[in-house]
Amino acid sequence: MLTKLINMIGKVGNCRGAGLVALSAALSLVAATACGDDSSASSAEPDGPATVRLGHFANVTHATAIVGVEKGIFAASLGADKLEVKTFNAGPAAVEALLSGGLDATYIGPNPAINAFVKSDGKAVRIVSGATSGGAALVVKPSVADAAGLRRKKVASPQVGGTQDVALRQWLASKGLKTTPQGGGDVSIVPQENAQTLETFRAGQIDGAWVPEPWATRLVQEGGGKVLVDERELWPDGQFVTTHLVVRTAFLKEHPGTVRRLLQGQVEANRFIADQPDQAKQVVNQGITKITGKGLPATVIDGAWKNLSFTNDPIATSLSTSARHAKDVGLLADAEVAGIYDLTLLNEVLRSTNQPELKGL
Repeated sequence: MLTKLINMIGKVGNCRGAGLVALSAALSLVAATACGDDSSASSAEPDGPATVRLGHFANVTHATAIVGVEKGIFAASLGADKLEVKTFNAGPAAVEALLSGGLDATYIGPNPAINAFVKSDGKAVRIVSGATSGGAALVVKPSVADAAGLRRKKVASPQVGGTQDVALRQWLASKGLKTTPQGGGDVSIVPQENAQTLETFRAGQIDGAWVPEPWATRLVQEGGGKVLVDERELWPDGQFVTTHLVVRTAFLKEHPGTVRRLLQGQVEANRFIADQPDQAKQVVNQGITKITGKGLPATVIDGAWKNLSFTNDPIATSLSTSARHAKDVGLLADAEVAGIYDLTLLNEVLRSTNQPELKGL
């Protein structure tokens, strides 16, 4: 092709203006041919298999990831690529690993992904798929009748700046109650690991917690609490992103084939969950047992499962709303998230399986 282009330039070389135009066009075409598309999901990849370091939590809200790992779906889909799995308690810790280069991809909630995107000026990460909707609630002591009953009380969230933390602060603000990142204000928000929250709730050291599943169900069944707010009630049609798959932008550019194969596993895992929910529950419980050393009673799994829906749709409109909420409660300086999605590879996978394409922002 390059030889033909040079010959073409030579034919018009007697006309100086035409020669310059032809040269410009030729160079552009050669560059495009050599380098490929410069989008995040570029087709150019280094030779040889890659290693993808994948993060997720030991929560039922991460059932897609747990099924993908425990059933060997991700490993089979990745083929020659190697899978390394790391687990986390909350999104901010996973994002820290992502930004420091310790992870290549992770399942997390919306707000940690937003934080990583905004703090890196939109450069560090891309959301490449949804995974879960629903499955978060504010559980309180039976004596707490409404938001006012939490004034001067302690309420837990998994981590400051996490998805449930932002949801809790925004809901309290909507009820006229102030909070601060340091735990001050009308309601003191205490960041705790979920397992610790169950113990402090039982001991009466906190009066409530906004947590993901299965912890919301455990606070009710094992801690004697009640659901004051099912977060689904706060969103249109009860749909909001709880978990999605986020990838380092650099890894996405360098290894688009690996990410595409990972997404093939993601879609297959969600199909397994939809087609065989009872078996999926068992697989998720097995995965949680491996991570935490202790499985969940069937009543907890069943109670949590009914509050969730597993979907490849990232439910992008709910993410932009979450960004505004984080800004409103003082946890984010900028709520601009345009460009955070790159669903190119996901939609390729969906088209190949005759499923409708999905949209970002």
